[in-house]
Amino acid sequence: MGYTIFRQNEIEWEPRGDGSGRTIGRLSDSMTRSRANIWRYPSGTRGKRHADHVQEEVFVVLDGTLTADLGEPPERHEVPRGGVLVVQPGTILQLRNAGDEELVLFIYGAPPEQAGADFFDDVP
Repeated sequence: MGYTIFRQNEIEWEPRGDGSGRTIGRLSDSMTRSRANIWRYPSGTRGKRHADHVQEEVFVVLDGTLTADLGEPPERHEVPRGGVLVVQPGTILQLRNAGDEELVLFIYGAPPEQAGADFFDDVP
């Protein structure tokens, strides 16, 4: 099939599996040349601090406010609902929900290959 439609009330949310409380709606299974997923971050949760080797990523804030620690040393930025963050390969980043409301992100990356990432100590 040449297309897939994801309706908001039909997205299956899977736990990330790392104890963070984050969940993922997998869109990537329907894609061949890039990757995209929708993520839910409950208040107070964060992802791992890392730098992707080859993938550039686009983060679109659908709801809530994204707090992103970018670079080395880390520089903190807030991206409100409707905002977009673009991160080039090799850039150290850590995403978090420092707000009181749920954060919902659409994350798009290309190329689809996962050529690995380097991981770093979390930013407090």
